[in-house]
Amino acid sequence: MLSDIEIAQQAKMKKITEIADEIGISQEDIEPYGHYKAKLSENVFEKLKNKKDGKLVLVTAVNPTPAGEGKTTISIGLGQAMNKIGKKAVIALREPSLGPVFGIKGGAAGGGYSQVVPMEDINLHFTGDMHAITSANNLMCAMLDNHIQQGNEQNIDQRQILVKRCLDMNDRALRNIVCSLGGKLNGIPREDHFCITVASEVMAILCLASDIFDLKERLGNILVAYRYDGSPVYCRDIKANGAMSVLLKDAIKPNLVQTLENTPVIMHGGPFANIAHGCNSVRATKIALKLGDYAITEAGFGSDLGAEKFMDIKCRFANLAPDCVVLVTTIRSMKYNGEVAKEELTKENLEALEKGSVNLAAHIDNLRNFGVNVVVAINHFYADTDAEVEFVKNFCKKLDVPCAVAKSFAEGGEGGKELAEKVVEACEKENSFHQIYPLDMDVYEKIRLIAREVYGAAGVHFPKPIRAKIDAFVKLGADKIPVCIAKTQYSLIDNPNELGRPQGIKITITDVNLSNGAGFLVCQAGNIMTMPGLSKNPAAYNIDIDENGNTVGLF
Repeated sequence: MLSDIEIAQQAKMKKITEIADEIGISQEDIEPYGHYKAKLSENVFEKLKNKKDGKLVLVTAVNPTPAGEGKTTISIGLGQAMNKIGKKAVIALREPSLGPVFGIKGGAAGGGYSQVVPMEDINLHFTGDMHAITSANNLMCAMLDNHIQQGNEQNIDQRQILVKRCLDMNDRALRNIVCSLGGKLNGIPREDHFCITVASEVMAILCLASDIFDLKERLGNILVAYRYDGSPVYCRDIKANGAMSVLLKDAIKPNLVQTLENTPVIMHGGPFANIAHGCNSVRATKIALKLGDYAITEAGFGSDLGAEKFMDIKCRFANLAPDCVVLVTTIRSMKYNGEVAKEELTKENLEALEKGSVNLAAHIDNLRNFGVNVVVAINHFYADTDAEVEFVKNFCKKLDVPCAVAKSFAEGGEGGKELAEKVVEACEKENSFHQIYPLDMDVYEKIRLIAREVYGAAGVHFPKPIRAKIDAFVKLGADKIPVCIAKTQYSLIDNPNELGRPQGIKITITDVNLSNGAGFLVCQAGNIMTMPGLSKNPAAYNIDIDENGNTVGLF
């Protein structure tokens, strides 16, 4: 059996000019990065602004497990399958982060015969967007420290600096550091921190900005620190947002690539869904809607994280409304939620499947809370038995949810045709999409509502110091913005060990930060790392260059 990289290296890619031409974009309106990837120029947005939008399809999933669910693979396979049944589809995805690529999770270009190519480029440096975001973020931090060093005109309290430097790599040694040691010429010593680039507010801003001017304004609104008198200092106060915008003027342009079957893919932005809003850029999704009859996009991790934030944050800011949501599940994930050990997941176990089905039911209920049409996709694996597949189909039938088996990994677009047909049917049905809370709802009530309606939690505990931070942010205007809850992806609540559908458990808010430029309040539930670390045996051990100069070991 070929590995993902071996399949990708055998792909027959079309020149990116051909892909652009097939979706009505002229060569003058793309900025090629080699032969097989390109940036879309600003002219594309202007030329397409009056074109009617296609249907918007969101792909989400159940809670991820160590066995993997394949949400990106299904997204890509669905896009390929749409074209197999005569529908014009454009896929809109997030860019991979180097952290997972060299860590344990892997890349974000799909798998098997449902991949985005050139896979190696995409999973590594791509068009440099991640590096531009890293540079812009760290320029802000450098200018903040320099401002303090050069007289501190803003009276910034170095004990209350809120922004972190970032790096697109897993590096636990940088989580908590002390900087500016070595004497007066090296600055004012202080405690500092790093987060991974995809968890930075600059990443979130890039993904939510409507254009370069909106980007500049949002960057200026970043809350960077407090003064000694307790008043806020914003990025614009240290005069950093203009230069940051210049660093991001190319990064804000969406990237055009293709699948193994030459289906067009717009890949742009990459925030994590457990610690950020977890969706590709607004600009990428909107341009995909103009270019295809169907725009297929995804939101990170399960419906409790990426999909909730897609609905309540991205759709609200961008005035979007999904016509259908695909909920990806696997036989393996359901058995895992039925308390089957990872090494036993390939064995038929209908009893465990039934026990773990409560997790799938919870995610179906979550999505129905938003008034959207749902289609369940069973991502098929080789060990799935006919009896197990039939159980899931019957389970979905009892819940009155359309269900299709997807063999996108093994068969590409051909293996997703059943799913594509059911998605087309679902998109034609009426829905009553809505956010689950209004913006003018009390902040505490927003958090409680998400915990109750999406996580199934019995309540929320707000420790006294957390309440003080929330109240301070409310005074700065955080009472009229969405809430972005950062929590583990492995459970519906804030404890990764609580599988299935936990009941009667309270979650605890452990930290709060205001992403003022992005436009949401980040509330951390449980123990969340914004700078991951490498495992004992990271994927980087297997990645190398062979004697012919080819990349090997990249999945």
